[in-house]
Amino acid sequence: MTQRLIDEVEGMAVNNETKVTQFILLGFSSNLNVQIMFFLLLLVIYLLTVAGNLLILITIYVDSQLHSPMYFFLSHLSFLDLGVSTVVVPKFLVNFISQSKTISYNDCIAQMFFIHFIGGTECFHLSLMAYDRYVAICYPLRYTMIMNKQACLLLVASTWVLGFIHALAQAFPATQLPFCGPNEINHFFCDSQPLSVLACSSTFINENSDIINSGILTLACFLVVSISYAYIISTVLKIRSAEGRQKAFSTCASHLLVVTLYFVPLVFMYMRPPVTLAGDKLITGFYTIITPVLNPFIYTLRNEKVKKAMKKLGGRTYMN
Repeated sequence: MTQRLIDEVEGMAVNNETKVTQFILLGFSSNLNVQIMFFLLLLVIYLLTVAGNLLILITIYVDSQLHSPMYFFLSHLSFLDLGVSTVVVPKFLVNFISQSKTISYNDCIAQMFFIHFIGGTECFHLSLMAYDRYVAICYPLRYTMIMNKQACLLLVASTWVLGFIHALAQAFPATQLPFCGPNEINHFFCDSQPLSVLACSSTFINENSDIINSGILTLACFLVVSISYAYIISTVLKIRSAEGRQKAFSTCASHLLVVTLYFVPLVFMYMRPPVTLAGDKLITGFYTIITPVLNPFIYTLRNEKVKKAMKKLGGRTYMN
């Protein structure tokens, strides 16, 4: 009895001594020249992301002609893109110019939570934008009544609640894992899969819960988008004039492109067996770094109203 108690105490002491309190983010490369190149490129991309998305937010807020559900949802998407990029990129930039490249355990869990919180919310939000286009094209006479201000606020709030639940389900299991050995994360930010590889106990339950959680999220969003666009295409094809069909399709083209850029990497990363592949960093970099900088260009280049509003805003700024 006494010996067993001594062994347990010694075991606890060893665990306390070897418990990991910080991790090292390995990033893309240890080569100095490559790091300098990535730093400059990433800095430019982040500045463009901030400038582009802030410009859309300010333009929609200032111009009263853009105070409609479609542009309200677009401004919210810009806010989410800013959030995703800001959770990942600043720390990534710091690691390029820092020798330690460390992140504390608490910061690592927090980063993982907010990545999935904002990313999950954006996933639901893109589905919401598809539903908005469905109502606008399939029920144009009832659109303003269905998508009234109260309904829009409620729908957006629901995406945040669902995103929070997703993030909690993704991050909480990671807090239950013991980390007592290697502390090098083969990634440029903290995520559940590369983090669970370092755990010194079985991660079978965590890995499978991650797949189920992310799989349900991705599948639910994909179904909403698919069903919405099935009805949209069916309705548009019934329009007799070619000009009417083209106008209807053009309002959806930007959203379809954004959905494709966002969902394809997500499906590849989170709807597969828990294995680490060579291209994972590039793929996660695409939806956390590249997509947020592309979205403002995609929506502004194809939207005459937004372009005119931006020119008007530029004129006001110049006059002042």
